[in-house]
Amino acid sequence: MVERTDGQRSLDGIRVLDLSRILAGPWATQTLGDLGAEIIKVERPGLGDDTRQWGPPFLADMEDVATSDSAYFLCANRNKRSLAVDFTQAEGQAIIRRLAVTSDVLVENFKVGGLNAYGLDYAALKALNPRLIYCSITGFGQDGPYAHRAGYDFLMQGMGGLMSITGLPDDAPGGGPMKVGVALTDILTGLYADIAILAALRAREVTGQGQHIDLGLLDVQVACLANQAMNHLYGGTPRRLGNGHPNTVPYQDFPTADGHMIIAVGNDRQFQRLCEALGRPDLATDPDYRDNRSRLAHRDTLLPIIRGVLLTRTTREWMALFEPLGVPCGPINSVADVFADPQVVARGDQIALTHANGREIPLVANPIRLSDTPVAYDRAPPTLGQDSREILESHLGMDDAEIARLIASGVIA
Repeated sequence: MVERTDGQRSLDGIRVLDLSRILAGPWATQTLGDLGAEIIKVERPGLGDDTRQWGPPFLADMEDVATSDSAYFLCANRNKRSLAVDFTQAEGQAIIRRLAVTSDVLVENFKVGGLNAYGLDYAALKALNPRLIYCSITGFGQDGPYAHRAGYDFLMQGMGGLMSITGLPDDAPGGGPMKVGVALTDILTGLYADIAILAALRAREVTGQGQHIDLGLLDVQVACLANQAMNHLYGGTPRRLGNGHPNTVPYQDFPTADGHMIIAVGNDRQFQRLCEALGRPDLATDPDYRDNRSRLAHRDTLLPIIRGVLLTRTTREWMALFEPLGVPCGPINSVADVFADPQVVARGDQIALTHANGREIPLVANPIRLSDTPVAYDRAPPTLGQDSREILESHLGMDDAEIARLIASGVIA
């Protein structure tokens, strides 16, 4: 472990060598960095993480000129230092190996076997550092008939069943499978990677040994089908219901006099309160609707009744009636509405950090709230190779002449 003296955080002293790019791996390492780990992000000279170019929008400099770093890249790469090194060259490989010797964790998302040719696979690095925890994130895992295929979030949402239960029914206007609006499988994989890394760190305290973590996006997506997977395994037939819920009614969006709102009834008592607020207490005692099993069986007659009543008032008016009664409800916010919401503002979910170009940039906060070892935001997402010289000097003891030679030969940037 690495000694740290910059304050008390949960992962102080943990060094992570981050060879990942796009979203799943960077999301995992950003979270570790927020919790106090030192993150060294390894990138290709001249190109960097693929998502640096995934814009517009792009970060603007102090003169409001667009830079080469996209907003997408900024979402997953704070609290990291960037080392631009070409490890297709032997000297670049040597740099990674030397850093791996003093690291606790390595995260990579190359294709299966992709790092073997460079001597940077788990077996090779374990021989140098038996305590290293090596996390491999791939589309399909390290084995199985699809192991050598490339995998992206969109593919996994389709292959993993999520799109089969997302979107309107086939017989509805605009019906058909639909992906989720963010790369949710990538994000969930990043979070599972964090859980696995923390578990491996805990195990290492007992065994003294690191281990290999094998995470496949498809496995994660299958696991995260959650109740829908169990509905299938126990004889149900999961299907697309738009914004409806397969296991409870009413639990969806409804039109109002001025837009739409969400009502999320989770039990019979909440349904009784909803009926009271709607001025239809009779619905709560109707044999077709008085319990959730009955409401599920008769959703096609219940939902039109509720829709008809909700159209008589605005969303705000209904919320004013529902909230005092404890009926779960809310608006359907745009992303702009989200960041103006008083609850989001009060919780500090938007933060700002000063970028290397001197501009203060907005970012989204980590949702983890720890009472004694809180997350911290020390570094804005780095420019490509921003910290190469510092890392080589402080971690590997290289002098100016050696660094200049490596720059001249294209090994680092």
